[in-house]
Amino acid sequence: MFKINLVLMAIIASACASNAHKKEMLITKVEKQQSFDDKSPVFSGNVKVQMLFTDKDHYPSKLTGADVEFSPKARSAWHTHPKGQLLVVKKGEGYVQQWGQKARKILSGDVVWTPPGVKHWHGACEDKSMLHTALQEKKKGSNVVWMEKVSDETYQQAVRDAN
Repeated sequence: MFKINLVLMAIIASACASNAHKKEMLITKVEKQQSFDDKSPVFSGNVKVQMLFTDKDHYPSKLTGADVEFSPKARSAWHTHPKGQLLVVKKGEGYVQQWGQKARKILSGDVVWTPPGVKHWHGACEDKSMLHTALQEKKKGSNVVWMEKVSDETYQQAVRDAN
């Protein structure tokens, strides 16, 4: 947990330091929430994404952030992040799984660091929703590389492994 907090502080410090030469605070209005369902190529189930900020908001940082709410059984597709990802679980319960490893349960208050380039997915438990804040930096204009969807079989195995 201490290492994760250090990583978060380093990301924030980097963003702040790159804005140090400016003497003006920036305030951004939150974008309209987007909803996704099974037709989405990057989510299974019902998912709501509220972008909090992006590098397009005139911040001198490449840091992006979103609140992502998964309904029960909803999940992301497999994906990687070129500079890693920090998840802060705000409410509910869910799962995270790194490629080639067993899934792990995550709970409200947990913080998850996924290193750069690590293939993984995350989503809600089978009977509870989950809300997390996702923080990641862009590299060469991208903060995520989406891959194949997590199959129902893989999800059910994750449920068995994590419980």
